[in-house]
Amino acid sequence: MKKVNYAAIDIGSNAVRLLIKRVNEEGSPEGLMSKVQLIRIPLRLGEDAFTSGEISTEKTEKLIRLMKAYRQLMKIYEVTDYRACATSAMRDARNGKSIVRKIEKKTGIRIEIIDGQEEAHIVYDNHIEQLFEPGKNYLYVDVGGGSTEINLISEGELKSSRSYNIGTVRMLSGMVKNEEKEQMHTDLEVLAKEYAPIHIIGSGGNINKLFRLADKKDKKQLFLPLASLQDIYRTLKDLPKEQRIKLFKLKPDRADVIVPAAEIFMEVATRVQANGIIVPTIGLSDGIIDSLYTKNRQWMQ
Repeated sequence: MKKVNYAAIDIGSNAVRLLIKRVNEEGSPEGLMSKVQLIRIPLRLGEDAFTSGEISTEKTEKLIRLMKAYRQLMKIYEVTDYRACATSAMRDARNGKSIVRKIEKKTGIRIEIIDGQEEAHIVYDNHIEQLFEPGKNYLYVDVGGGSTEINLISEGELKSSRSYNIGTVRMLSGMVKNEEKEQMHTDLEVLAKEYAPIHIIGSGGNINKLFRLADKKDKKQLFLPLASLQDIYRTLKDLPKEQRIKLFKLKPDRADVIVPAAEIFMEVATRVQANGIIVPTIGLSDGIIDSLYTKNRQWMQ
């Protein structure tokens, strides 16, 4: 069987990721796909986009160099197909579209600037149905640097899909509008009334790290109780960034965003009266690859 590798490039507000996965032979003990490579570079595009309204020349050049490197890596790993998606920072930047055109011209990589709804759907279309129990309602929450995507799944069906300009880098930059917070609060309270009880599935690098740092958690069920999340949040919040890096071995670009990420997850859990968060290691990049696999399988049939 010919080796088939798929790649996803996720150009986020905090980091730019390249994920490569291999399609396994049917019946493989590793499951349908296996991770071959994951690279994460913290370019912090949102720092520019959310404050000045455009991405600087310096960061644009870094992004172009990174896309050239990712293109070479995809060649080395003999990637069959790829999809590159840019999210909140590129959506907000006045020069986002011109940067995308420049990258395609210089590297050959075509980047789609996707809106919040598309981002939410990609995250949902991540073959997470194995996490659902019949008769239960789930809120799938993906917290990024520039936005938070929230999907309500009931009886295995997507009932509501929303995106909010509330993200970790945006919060650190002081660029989250009160109207956006109020809209999210209102929407969550409406969902809580209609679909209670609601179980939360958390997505993104920050909730995965918070899960690993928390004391009281259920590793087998991948469940982080709200009380444990609140405990680790208070510990991290009271420490300066340098101490978080030293004591918890956090990367510098994780040490600051992890606090606002915890705040967002705690706010969502409190609004829908959930007692904790299920934390599988899945995100936008995984969703992109799943959609590539589905598209190519349909084309082959």
